[in-house]
Amino acid sequence: MLLHSKILGKGEPLLILHGYFGMGDNWKSLANKFTEHFEVHLIDQRNHGRSFHSDDFNYELLVDDLKEYIDHYKLGKVNLLGHSMGGKTVMLFAVSYPDKVKKLVVVDIAPKYYPPHHQFILDALNAVDFDKISSRREVESILKNYINEEGIRQFLLKNVYWKEKGKLAYRFNLDSLTENNQEVGEALPPFTTFEGETLFLKGENSGYITDEDFPLIEAHFPNSKIVVIKNSGHWLHAENPTQFYEEVLNFLLDE
Repeated sequence: MLLHSKILGKGEPLLILHGYFGMGDNWKSLANKFTEHFEVHLIDQRNHGRSFHSDDFNYELLVDDLKEYIDHYKLGKVNLLGHSMGGKTVMLFAVSYPDKVKKLVVVDIAPKYYPPHHQFILDALNAVDFDKISSRREVESILKNYINEEGIRQFLLKNVYWKEKGKLAYRFNLDSLTENNQEVGEALPPFTTFEGETLFLKGENSGYITDEDFPLIEAHFPNSKIVVIKNSGHWLHAENPTQFYEEVLNFLLDE
């Protein structure tokens, strides 16, 4: 099945892959800026956004989905940008199909293994019973019991929509994401490399990429550089969009 996407602008293809519980729409305002130079594909990965739902969920499948998407649109060589979970997808894609990747941008994630750390979010989301509630405000008040951070709650609430008259639902496949949560932290397989130009962006206040990860990044991506986005955490593209945009654009346009 083909992934859902929004395609904006003209030019060389730039494919953007969102993170866990996200969707392509999260990237719309940045995508609109990138359209001055690129044909931007805002992709919903499986079990997210408007893409298909499946019981099966792991990075090998996400890479297969992406390859099928690129082949379907006959895109040839593409620029790939992935945030967090999307960053894991594009890293595995690049080492698997290096001839299909022009440049690679990995946003605030390393190729290492991450222990599961989203349990409180899954608990919050699973506490919502859509048979018993009929407003977004009720959803938010349940999430508030589990999640202190307003930004994370608002991010998750973007996935709540009217499935039918009087019936709310999540866009993502919560059952599959709950069942397969341990897959999200999987490491890039050892001894895999991508020789192409790669940019890693790290949020200044984020702990996802540490100095100890630099040798591993270099081992997998020998032609890479790591740039810190100031005054930002894990959602660096939202917290400092100006520097984020400049760094990505300069990297992609640099011949």
